[in-house]
Amino acid sequence: MKKILILSLLLSLSSQAQVKETLAQKLAKLSTQLSGVGGVDIASGLKEALNKGITEQVSKLTAVDGFYKNEAVKILMPEELQKVDATLRKIGLSSLADEGIKVLNRAAEDAVKEATPIFVTAVKNMSFTDAKNILLGNESAATTYLQKGTNTALYAKFNPVIKTSFEKVGADVVWKNIINKYNTIPLVRKVNPDLTDYTTNQALAGVFKMIAVEEKDIRTNINARTTPLLQKVFAMQDKK
Repeated sequence: MKKILILSLLLSLSSQAQVKETLAQKLAKLSTQLSGVGGVDIASGLKEALNKGITEQVSKLTAVDGFYKNEAVKILMPEELQKVDATLRKIGLSSLADEGIKVLNRAAEDAVKEATPIFVTAVKNMSFTDAKNILLGNESAATTYLQKGTNTALYAKFNPVIKTSFEKVGADVVWKNIINKYNTIPLVRKVNPDLTDYTTNQALAGVFKMIAVEEKDIRTNINARTTPLLQKVFAMQDKK
């Protein structure tokens, strides 16, 4: 019996070793395959994917109603103003509340026009190591990379544009009217939100959400890989 137990233990250890060896071999094989594609091709493929996301998705946000009629990214009242929205509608000022939301979205649409040059620089700076990590990462790894590399610069660019846009589309007047009306209602807690900061952050969130949509499509839908380079590079991801 003791011999049988020892033999079973040895077989179990041998089996575990074979599994580990198989996993190691698989990783080594994948690494070799990636090297075989060539660093330039991998980086170029990821750059092409990001550029596709910027061209096909972010550009949509710059059109009139690009934010306002896109439910995925539409900017709504900030949480602190949801009571304002509800109260205005309750007292028959729904059109004013709707106009307040619309002008926030118009400002975001203006701001996103400034994004492309910043994205182009970030994409150009992608290294082979960055590209390999992105290729083997999760379905939003490229978007996350772009977000980390551009968020600060985009905020700095968007914020003054949104401030100017508020004046251009009359958002400053609309919101001054909204807040003044709300603050004159008896027993309500007065509000004075920083709408420029809020709209800037919401515009940024919308931009990266749309890039992530395109990235996921390229990663999961072979038909979205519309060039030979995208097909070649993302075929490596399919094998990971």
